[in-house]
Amino acid sequence: MMKSKSLLVAAVLLVCAAVFLCGCTGTQTDVTDDGATTPAPGDENGTTAPSETGTPATNETVAPVEGEVLNVFHAGSLAKPFEELEQTFEDAHPGVDVRLYAGGSTKLAREITELGKSADVYATADYSLIPNLMVPAEKADWYLTFAKNRLVLCYTNESNYADEVDDTNWYTILAKDDVNWAFSDPNQDPCGYRAPMVIQLAELNYGDDQIFENTVSAHSNITATEENGTYTIHATEPAPELPLQIRPKSVELVQMLQAGGLDYAWEYRSVAVQHGLNFIELPEAIDLSSVEYADTYKQVQIECTGGMKTGKPVVYGVTIPTNAEHSETALEFVKMLVGEEGQAIMDAQGQPPIVPANAFGDVPAALVNVTATP
Repeated sequence: MMKSKSLLVAAVLLVCAAVFLCGCTGTQTDVTDDGATTPAPGDENGTTAPSETGTPATNETVAPVEGEVLNVFHAGSLAKPFEELEQTFEDAHPGVDVRLYAGGSTKLAREITELGKSADVYATADYSLIPNLMVPAEKADWYLTFAKNRLVLCYTNESNYADEVDDTNWYTILAKDDVNWAFSDPNQDPCGYRAPMVIQLAELNYGDDQIFENTVSAHSNITATEENGTYTIHATEPAPELPLQIRPKSVELVQMLQAGGLDYAWEYRSVAVQHGLNFIELPEAIDLSSVEYADTYKQVQIECTGGMKTGKPVVYGVTIPTNAEHSETALEFVKMLVGEEGQAIMDAQGQPPIVPANAFGDVPAALVNVTATP
């Protein structure tokens, strides 16, 4: 019965979000799920994950306790703005130590839902991971959508064909044998499953039905099939071969680009801006940036180990997991994120905020005045 209730809650949240996205106007400008600069829980430098124990969020705002450690799990593409937000929050709340854990949004969600790791805040590059993964696992019962982004193809001045590539020929450049390029793992990272979607959408935009085959399928086990106008990308076992590379986290691709190990890499625009990379801005019909093209985007879906993902505009989400150890302090952090200070930080980092943030589900009363209900 509890599982059925959770699934019902998840379905309702998704429907509300879908209605909101389809009803919005305007476009989104802008970055990747893994611009991480801090280790994920259990990774290098002896960092360990927070414990499983904790208390659920409440509707009351309580002053943070001095000496608290606030564990924030976030998409790698949020690394730069969240580092700035961390400092701003700690300055405003002396004695609170904000610890950031950056990584692929899907991977972090699974660490919470399947491995029992405790996060005080979870911020994802794909808001739908919350109703799809967190809610059914009873790790969340509300979320906010707070920022937007767009995919771009990044390169440096030293990249092969850097003086030739543009928004009309990039796919022919990627098909060359002497061009090393990459995207992150579709099974761990939203940017990783969005990049193949963009490449498939390019076939529709440029009128060339061989783009995906010549770039992706020719160098991996990732294939695409079409049925009744819907394109399904099969990516559960990528098995890439050079010159295509697939890495777990997008931050690795930034570092490889900067070191000359790659010619091109798919990232979010904000990540490209934050790291000073050259990039190709693509037509809105394929870059997953605009709600005006929502119907076009959903013509493409991708099969990953975590299930089927359907193309949609890039929208970030945040929640306080039900097993958060410091839910009151987490509320203060989320309030700052979606408030004027957080909005200014996001905007300055090339990641347009959603103003006001949109609320779905059983949102705590403390956030009602800084959010809107679609």
